[in-house]
Amino acid sequence: MAARDEPRLELDEVIADPDRRIIVCCGSGGVGKTTSAAALALRAAEQGRRVVVLTIDPARRLAQSLGLDELDNSPRPVDGIDDSAGGSLDAMMLDMKRTFDEVVEAHATPEKAAQILANPFYVAVSSSFAGTQEYMAMEKLGQLRGRIADGSQDWDLIVVDTPPSRSALDFLDAPTRLGSFLDGRFIRLLTAPAKAGGRASLRVFGAGVSLASGIMTRLLGGEFLRDVQTFVAATDTMFGGFRERADETYALLSDEESAFLVVASPERDAMREAGYFIERLATDRMPLTGVLVNRVQVAAAKQLGAGRAEEAAAQLDATGGHDLTAALLRVHAEVAETATRHRGHITRFRTSHPGVPIGTVPAHPTDVHDLAGLREIGEALARGS
Repeated sequence: MAARDEPRLELDEVIADPDRRIIVCCGSGGVGKTTSAAALALRAAEQGRRVVVLTIDPARRLAQSLGLDELDNSPRPVDGIDDSAGGSLDAMMLDMKRTFDEVVEAHATPEKAAQILANPFYVAVSSSFAGTQEYMAMEKLGQLRGRIADGSQDWDLIVVDTPPSRSALDFLDAPTRLGSFLDGRFIRLLTAPAKAGGRASLRVFGAGVSLASGIMTRLLGGEFLRDVQTFVAATDTMFGGFRERADETYALLSDEESAFLVVASPERDAMREAGYFIERLATDRMPLTGVLVNRVQVAAAKQLGAGRAEEAAAQLDATGGHDLTAALLRVHAEVAETATRHRGHITRFRTSHPGVPIGTVPAHPTDVHDLAGLREIGEALARGS
């Protein structure tokens, strides 16, 4: 039980707040973040919220945990939830390329959109350029929030499951990163040779981006520069709108209607990453609701510590005692040792981050892959410790 002066994470209060529109779950890989996001969305829906959960994690675990065969770029309803409180649950997975295509189609004439979508340089940027996924996550989140605002969709809460590791917060930088690429020095250098047509500009181009040009030329073929010039000409009036919309979404994330939930596991590296997330969110003045520590081992019998269990097992071995009993004692010793280590990591984290609400979820004996399992996780999320 947490000490009285230690703030406790109250997730039921977070999801019950009618002014809460966005919950962003972030954390390093392998900490149960996707399952936590799904369980949180399900619990909110069964308590009366109309929820859409968006995963940016390409591992496709969200569909499995919700009992769906697959997810795509369009929200689809999750069947089998308890809707007696009036809630609903939709789920989707970000398709980076399709979201980029939708933006082009929405903000360009049909003729110009067709020209852009067929351009090899656009295909490369929209499919694999570093930062595009995070930028498109901002676009999609902005689209979903816009559908709430204009009443075209009957949601009142968006739960976002972000990619693993530190890249989970890269979408906060997306407006600057992708915008700087698309209208910055790199594009100007790429188009400089054709615009200036002189040897001096070619030397500048070669000095500045020869390596990148060589790589992309091998990928895209000998018409690379012409493709870039065509792409820039076709999209010349579009990217200001990209950055403006991303800035609007960034402002939404920093508003009180949003909440960031940092998910971690009770191991040293994961807790260190959680500390990084907290610091980054504080720097960007993003609203942190707390830290959820997943998969915490709890010793079944606190009066029998790891040392005593190991000693008892050794005595049974020495006296020819029951092999099964000795084996069970050793299993208990391992569990008790793990529980002690987990408590230590959490205690040190609390000391390093005073005032941050923390909740813990006990380790689940099996993988969660259906709504019943998600409900159990949701109850554990709400209880905390």
